Amino acid sequence: MALIETHKLSKTYDVGDEGVHALENVSVKIEKGEFVAIMGPSGSGKSTFMNIIGCLDQPTAGEYLLDDRKIGGLSRDELAVIRNQKIGFVFQGFNLLSRTSALENVELPLLYNHVPAKERKLKSIAALKMLGLEGREQHHPNQLSGGQQQRVAIARALVNQAPVLMADEPTGNLDTKTSVEIMELLVQLNRNSGTTIILVTHEPDIAAFSKRIIRFVDGHVVSDEKVKKS
Repeated sequence: MALIETHKLSKTYDVGDEGVHALENVSVKIEKGEFVAIMGPSGSGKSTFMNIIGCLDQPTAGEYLLDDRKIGGLSRDELAVIRNQKIGFVFQGFNLLSRTSALENVELPLLYNHVPAKERKLKSIAALKMLGLEGREQHHPNQLSGGQQQRVAIARALVNQAPVLMADEPTGNLDTKTSVEIMELLVQLNRNSGTTIILVTHEPDIAAFSKRIIRFVDGHVVSDEKVKKS
């Protein structure tokens, strides 16, 4: 059974008197435990696709199933619950709260899930330790390097044990060496925990860390291939 499945997914935006087709009839299946890169030029539809499967947006037409549940027509509150329980997000800009510690940033999804304070702290410390940030729990974002901030963001995305991690250009603000370290970390997480990872990137060398690459052009899937490892 596919964890993520779309059938003829379309998204149209009204721009003036015309409709702009961001996605047209996109049908994709992603199995549990896959590591998939979504690629395409600017305006290709890859970010729109990510927003829809991440329950941040709704399609104009077509069907989307997450873990065999139909997502279309759900309320904002229902979508928020699904995002918090099923999906962890990692973004290019880290999106950390600047005035709170690394530990408090990681605790946020657990706080929204009403997890007791002691359990929140223990789980968040464990997530930070897993990502090599032991001893950095009380550091604020401005006291951390870019790579360390992205590790905090990944810990926050994983602390709820969500089955899907969605990463939107996660290395976009990082130097080459740090980018490789973050990608190797994602590969390790996928291999060791079975977390399904969906990565949006425009960089071929970053996509090469994945197991499968889906390419978008003008709102259509133009190729869907497994990555050949040397």
